[in-house]
Amino acid sequence: MLSLLTTLGTVPILLAPNSGDGFVAPGLDHEFNPDPLLFGGTPFEIHRLILVRLIAVLVLLAVMVWYSRAAKLIPSRGQAVVESILDFSRVQIGEEIIGAEKAAKYQPMIATVFIGILFMNLTGVIPGLQIAGTSLIGMPLIYAVFVYIGFIIAGIKSRGFGRFFREQLMPPGVPWPLYFIMVPLEFLSTFILRPLTLTVRLLSNMVAGHFILVLCFLGTQYLYFTLSGALGATLGSLTLLAGVVFVVFELFVGALQAYIFAMLAAAYISLSISAH
Repeated sequence: MLSLLTTLGTVPILLAPNSGDGFVAPGLDHEFNPDPLLFGGTPFEIHRLILVRLIAVLVLLAVMVWYSRAAKLIPSRGQAVVESILDFSRVQIGEEIIGAEKAAKYQPMIATVFIGILFMNLTGVIPGLQIAGTSLIGMPLIYAVFVYIGFIIAGIKSRGFGRFFREQLMPPGVPWPLYFIMVPLEFLSTFILRPLTLTVRLLSNMVAGHFILVLCFLGTQYLYFTLSGALGATLGSLTLLAGVVFVVFELFVGALQAYIFAMLAAAYISLSISAH
């Protein structure tokens, strides 16, 4: 149990409890203002979250290179796992939302979003990393902008430049005087709020999950090693159990958020290429 606490409760991003002043809850600094590890003060600064992202990208790259070279007619367990993820992205997201006849050309984009976010999210429960690569706004915003550009390009290619924007901003069947109200509302909803809501949804869920884990394991460390007696041991065991439960829950949330992000990307593409 002590080794588990050492692994889960004393990573560098945690704020150590102050034994003199009682328990100190974690703040936002370790999420939004991490200390630089390399190249501090330069445009190439690498802090802990950037390092976690790089690790996630390298692992994903290694998995995909291995899969492309080792794929066989009779798949191994590892190949079957990769193929199940790709098939889920293709069938359950792309074909389910866009349609089997149209989804193939957009599958690389959807798979990139789904698998990329999935790997970034799951770093939040890996001992030694313990923070999701999407816990800082930059990465969710990059994925949101990627989807934003993608559905606009898809719509323009499918419907034509003028027709695409006309269909998005001027829904048919509306009396023309109402277009003075509808056009700015549709522009705000389609071209401003979509990337913002994608970003905030992913960011808030991953930050909230991370803070719950930090609070559970930091509280466990405080209760076991600072608050003496049977009360500390009992309460510490409860927070440890809660932390383990939330680790499993965070695995589910990380996968769910990747699915929701990719599903919304497919939905936006479907809306942009369809006749209104």
